[in-house]
Amino acid sequence: MQRPQVDLHLHTTASDGRLTPTQLIDQVGGTGLKVISITDHDTTAGLAEAKTRLVRFPHIRLITGIELSAESSGSEIHLLGYFFDESNVEFQALLSRMRDSRVDAARRTVEKLATLGIHISWDRVQELAGGAVGRPHIARAMVEAGYIRSMQEAFDRYLGDDGIARVSREKLVARDALQLLHRLGGAGVIAHPRTVGDIERVVIELADDGLDGIEVYTEKYGPEQLALYRNLAERYGLLECGGSDYHANGNESEVVPGGIGVLGPSIDVVSRLESRAAARQPGASKATG
Repeated sequence: MQRPQVDLHLHTTASDGRLTPTQLIDQVGGTGLKVISITDHDTTAGLAEAKTRLVRFPHIRLITGIELSAESSGSEIHLLGYFFDESNVEFQALLSRMRDSRVDAARRTVEKLATLGIHISWDRVQELAGGAVGRPHIARAMVEAGYIRSMQEAFDRYLGDDGIARVSREKLVARDALQLLHRLGGAGVIAHPRTVGDIERVVIELADDGLDGIEVYTEKYGPEQLALYRNLAERYGLLECGGSDYHANGNESEVVPGGIGVLGPSIDVVSRLESRAAARQPGASKATG
């Protein structure tokens, strides 16, 4: 089976990935990928460095991307944005505030873990992050200190949505996040729908606001899950998107070691996403692909 040529979900040290944008691009350069998107959490900070490095790989196209933290009726949802105007000043100010909230929540999580008998150093968490701090860095510190055996265990028991040490942070309302991406001339896609509570209700809600796609080709979905998300895409006119959600963590959730480009949509999805985004530019026609 031919490996995908498109990976629309990659992370760097600008958020919670373990590779710098330069290191990530170098890894991508050793694959057969033709189109990629760096979708760091609530930031576009890694894009400039990635673009600079891509000069060495002119056959690879980088799409502007982001993964926005949002919620819908109490359910956390991550919304991937593509082709938006990253230079918008108001948007960047909003992202800065969201990142500050993320760091504050991480610090309070470390404090909450201490009340549960899990003593890890905030300084060590920051060292492990090497940049933007997030829950994966806390999980790595917990593994390193011997409190748990894996990052997945840390999320299952302590840091996930229902974890006993979970600390909430600022998120956008999902509909507002989607509308914001559209105002910026971009397209919006639901990330890893397995993690979204009552996914069909969320799809119905966002479809009314012009949701562009849903990640179908991501994670290790079984046949039933794959059929569910493809069915949702077909019923609500969504593009079947996806990517490896690669963080370079080397854990089970990343499909296989070196999993960049293992999962992704067909290459025609890129042009269709771009057409939808272009239709939202000032003066553009409203036809979508």
